[in-house]
Amino acid sequence: MFLSAPFMILEYAFFQNAIIGSLLASILCGIVGTYIVTRRLVFISGGLTHASFGGIGLGVFLGLNPVISAMVFATASALGVQWMSNRGDVREDSAIAMFWTLGMSVGIIFSFLTPGFMSDLTSYLFGSILTVGSGDVWLLAVLTLIVSLIFIFFYRQILSVAFDRIFAHSQHLPVNLIEYGMMVIIALTIVAVLRLVGIVLAISLLTIPQMTANLLTHSYKRMIFISILFGWIDCFCGLFASYWLNVPSGASIICVSILLFVTIKGLTLLRKNRKNRQPTRHTSI
Repeated sequence: MFLSAPFMILEYAFFQNAIIGSLLASILCGIVGTYIVTRRLVFISGGLTHASFGGIGLGVFLGLNPVISAMVFATASALGVQWMSNRGDVREDSAIAMFWTLGMSVGIIFSFLTPGFMSDLTSYLFGSILTVGSGDVWLLAVLTLIVSLIFIFFYRQILSVAFDRIFAHSQHLPVNLIEYGMMVIIALTIVAVLRLVGIVLAISLLTIPQMTANLLTHSYKRMIFISILFGWIDCFCGLFASYWLNVPSGASIICVSILLFVTIKGLTLLRKNRKNRQPTRHTSI
């Protein structure tokens, strides 16, 4: 009875949705986040995360579904950054900064213009397990299925672009098409996990589990599976901590993920030091 009491929350529908959503988000972010970390697109992803706030504010003002409008806004921003970067007229970091600030500015303006109080604003900014509904779960499920199939059928092409786009060009692969497609997938993934971790911390779910997995392997495929596992552990423990401590789920999930990273990093350093301290054996001739 004592052991089962803390898990009574699993009987509630909202927490069941949050658990299922976190599992789907872990799979989705594990796949997409590995590409982000490998291609060093963390800054771009951070810009798209904050740019999506423009779509949320616009959707609330127009009475539309904020998640759908955020997807449209984030996708347009992703394509805009990729297009400006490919043209070479504007530096990539400058293009990111422009869309980053544009999205936040548009979101703030329309949030203030919306009559009444935007009650679920904090859930979009910081995440909340109470706002994860069945619609969010279905959205994550469909997007996870589509992204998984894309990576299964085009794994070698995506892998080539992720590690060396010049080599991919030499193999006559559609590099630009793959890059544009991956930017759209990154934008959609970011918006899909907003309810769970929020705008402020969404990028962490796409990077920290992958960083942790990279401590244990350098294989792209194994890194995907290990980051999915670590992401699920982070979300599961973070959701329980969020409920018990009555804090935003995004913050608790990220704190757990960083704690896991520090723990594994410490263990790998300890193992490395022990290995270096072992005396070398000299064989006599």
